[in-house]
Amino acid sequence: MAEKGIYCAVTETQGANWDPARARREQDKWGEHASFMDGLVEDGFVVLGGPVGNGDEVLLIVRAGGEAEIEARLAADPWLPMEILRVAKIERWQILLGDPSRT
Repeated sequence: MAEKGIYCAVTETQGANWDPARARREQDKWGEHASFMDGLVEDGFVVLGGPVGNGDEVLLIVRAGGEAEIEARLAADPWLPMEILRVAKIERWQILLGDPSRT
């Protein structure tokens, strides 16, 4: 389980090797990517996540000790070194309404 920490909104975008002719679940190494992401959820690191808008971007809400931990954990996603996805932005998120532990 992730240690108590701050919440951050992480935006990932399609990388240089995203194949626009293929659906998300048809991209190379989808199974490995999905398994990796499921593990981050099980660890309590990813609180919420999924594609937004037309699907060109993914929003992850994570709970971590800081930006360095986020970058290190996400670097193990097989899609990042393959440049299928890339981390575009990491922003600290101050939650004023709701309780993400209820998800």
